[in-house]
Amino acid sequence: MARKATTTGLSEAQLFDLRWARGRRDLIGPLTRLYGASHDTEVLLARLRDLLDSHWQARPADLRASDLARDIDPDWFLSEQMVAYVFYIDKFAGTLADIPARIPYLRDLGVTYAHLMPCLMPRPGASDGGYAVMDYRAINPALGTMDDFAATTAALRGAGISTCIDMVLNHTAKEHDWAMRARAGDPFYQQFYLMFDDDTLPRRYEATLPEVFPDQAPGSFTHYPDIGKWVWTTFNEYQWDLNWANPEVFLAIVDTILHLANKGVDIFRLDAVAFMWKKMGTDCQNLPQVHDIIQALVQATRVAAPGIIHKAEAIVGPHQLVPYLGKGAHAGKVAKLAYHNSLMVQFWSSLAARDTRLMTHVLRSHFPEGFDHACFATYIRCHDDIGWAITPEDAAHVPPMTGPGHRTFLADFYNGSFPGSFARGADFQTNAETGDRRTNGSFASLAGLEQALAEDDAAATDLAIARILMGHALIASFGGIPLIYMGDEIGLLNDHSYLADPARADDGRWMHRPAMDWKAVKSLAKGKSPAARLHAGTRAILAARKATPQLAGHVPTRIVDFGNPALFIFERRAEDRTLTCLFNFTETNQRVTPWGLKLDPARHYADLLTGAPLGLTDGLITLPPYGCLWLRPD
Repeated sequence: MARKATTTGLSEAQLFDLRWARGRRDLIGPLTRLYGASHDTEVLLARLRDLLDSHWQARPADLRASDLARDIDPDWFLSEQMVAYVFYIDKFAGTLADIPARIPYLRDLGVTYAHLMPCLMPRPGASDGGYAVMDYRAINPALGTMDDFAATTAALRGAGISTCIDMVLNHTAKEHDWAMRARAGDPFYQQFYLMFDDDTLPRRYEATLPEVFPDQAPGSFTHYPDIGKWVWTTFNEYQWDLNWANPEVFLAIVDTILHLANKGVDIFRLDAVAFMWKKMGTDCQNLPQVHDIIQALVQATRVAAPGIIHKAEAIVGPHQLVPYLGKGAHAGKVAKLAYHNSLMVQFWSSLAARDTRLMTHVLRSHFPEGFDHACFATYIRCHDDIGWAITPEDAAHVPPMTGPGHRTFLADFYNGSFPGSFARGADFQTNAETGDRRTNGSFASLAGLEQALAEDDAAATDLAIARILMGHALIASFGGIPLIYMGDEIGLLNDHSYLADPARADDGRWMHRPAMDWKAVKSLAKGKSPAARLHAGTRAILAARKATPQLAGHVPTRIVDFGNPALFIFERRAEDRTLTCLFNFTETNQRVTPWGLKLDPARHYADLLTGAPLGLTDGLITLPPYGCLWLRPD
């Protein structure tokens, strides 16, 4: 194929060669560590180069232009302008073709990043919410076609909105073509999965493996009598774990990612990354090889589609989370985004306890103030359940708290059984051995709005709205890209209608995945309903974020231990000025001394959330119930 000249004056071949030379430096290490003992690394690199070149040649011109802009500014995603919105296509719009009509709503809210929840073709019937993918190169027919997908990503891109989709890395559906070939006896594809002739090794592995879904899918292996094999199935019987120790799997996934990138995907959410590598005698989570795989995927993608970034879905403990954004040899070379699961857990913990000491300790002790060319995706709720990741070691810093005791308290508080709880959630996946329970529930229902409305309690409604807006202000300012889950900006409540759907009835997480209430959206202009108040408040918070350079992802976040357990405080220390953010996690007024916050008495401060000058009462700053302030000197 003839190569055209680019706008840089270089030929396309020269531009690709430059990117390959750059990428090869960060590919050779992880590929050698992963596959060098059994395969020739140079041969593997040559095959990879040819694969990347083919996708680069097929890349559409408008995406190449985006690549060039983002290659010049590789930290584009760290901008304070970034705001993410997460939704199921059918529940938000109907089909892919219906999304463009909803773009004005997204733009008005301030969205620049749209995460389209699982949209690739799932297996029929139960599919773990779409995460059991049958065909990575086809769209769920209920949502549209691949042509519809490409047209939708183009429409979003034209509106300044980047598209994110899920790329499931740990497993495929058992109906995937690779799995069907393996089941038919093809030895090449049997090596794509972890298959065993008897249960000797599975039993040895299971001795140290935790169960992910103990209620609905106990165990980590499934026996298939028709093929005489035991197959590794971490999540569900119908999800077969891929064998990442086989470089053919790596090449096939790179091929898939770049095929989708050429359809207009900007961000790949790498699902279940913690589970990808297996080693006997471990829990097979967060092993060092996982970070080598991610680095190799990221650097390979960067050669053929440098405008693409990756988000690691690693819902793990604090000490395990940091490496997903780069640590040591992987710094700046792995995922650009990772979910800040700990911030989410600590928000709910502090809200229930009316005590931020654990939150301050965990976020101050376990996390750096920033990362090299990466940041967190901050969120309060998502499509998944909440796992109460409170360790005994962290709980010991807040005596007489204990890890098991606090986890039990939080599960009871958020299922509504704890005396005085404002929440209406539900338990999910009880662990019979430890007694631990995870929690389901929408943001609004867990924050008290459902109960307040049911009781027609105006004061309780006000408090619930304040809790929700405080959560949005927290994720908009803490550092990274805030993720607004669809409907949280209008206070959607739990939806129990999923129980009537046989394909979903056994998964309680559908309770907090309601359909968008467009009727409520139409009435927002009236301005008095909880939905209108939440929407206006969220929109104002996001607008304030975009007007505040100190909230860019590259600016460090420093936690301040102020000594008042009602308050959570941090500073965003930019080169020009420091932004001080305060949050009151109680339903009572809290007063703060300006000197205690080390505010400069010679300067005037404003609250950027309201635009008003900082007011003092008797020389003190007052935070109302669940109030928050973003203070910056003029």
